[in-house]
Amino acid sequence: MSEKPTSRGVIAPMLTPFGDDGAPDADRFVAHGKWLLDDGCHALAVFGTTGEANSLSFEERKRLLEALVEGGIEPARLMVGNGTCALTETVEATRHALDLGCESVLMLPPFYYKAVDDEGLYAYTSEVIERVGDDRLDVYLYHIPPVAQVGFSVELVKRLAAAFPDVVVGLKDSTGDWNSVKAMIDAAPGLNVFAGNEVFLLETLKAGGAGTITATGNVNAHAIRHLYDHWQEADAEALQDHITSLRQTIQQRPMIPILKAIVAHYRGDPGWARMRAPFLALEAGDAAAGIAELEQAYGFKLEAA
Repeated sequence: MSEKPTSRGVIAPMLTPFGDDGAPDADRFVAHGKWLLDDGCHALAVFGTTGEANSLSFEERKRLLEALVEGGIEPARLMVGNGTCALTETVEATRHALDLGCESVLMLPPFYYKAVDDEGLYAYTSEVIERVGDDRLDVYLYHIPPVAQVGFSVELVKRLAAAFPDVVVGLKDSTGDWNSVKAMIDAAPGLNVFAGNEVFLLETLKAGGAGTITATGNVNAHAIRHLYDHWQEADAEALQDHITSLRQTIQQRPMIPILKAIVAHYRGDPGWARMRAPFLALEAGDAAAGIAELEQAYGFKLEAA
């Protein structure tokens, strides 16, 4: 099993900033990635749900990934979202990541066609792995049925881990259901299972899981990392309660827009709040109210670079 920066810990699925022209802003993206690593993230997940990946073209994602590596972020600390509905594009995205030295990928199932069974998903995943044909590759399955509506069953996870033990090394469970996270942890010995929400971080670690890949890592990585580092200590439950409560307050508003509004506010950079359609930025008053609530209830402050 891999022992790499992406194998365990606190990972932020990076937000994607956009410039005045509506194109992804590579400079802001690289600066945010460096700040997240400084703030406590073990690694970064790029081109996930939080990063609006499926609103980006493949060429845009390629340029952003190249910018991260050229900007000095270690490829070993990047987990690259490679999953698309087209098998050939997923293969191409995976090869591009590997060419840059990024060995860890986070693979969505092909999500457009809903009535596919485990056989079809196994065929897709195994063919991607075989076509790429690179011993360096580490695949993390991305299980997010609330959004994709297509997911990896426990039985399929077991089958893939058994068939490709040196490649299928982990999974992100974004069901929002602790029973599902626990079932994935139990599915295959040694599989690096990440909860897709820090609300389950303490229980995940107690059960032998790897950590969390969580959207709020974009603004609260320091506190989440503190729990990860001290989860076996006496105050772990209190630390968990704090990050859980803050998460629940943040997610009362649309997650990606409020996270971008928080970053924009504390960096004094209104451009950070931009979204790509179909998402819309929060109304200024709503964003300000959400930030004020975080400050008043938790003493929240993002120490932005």
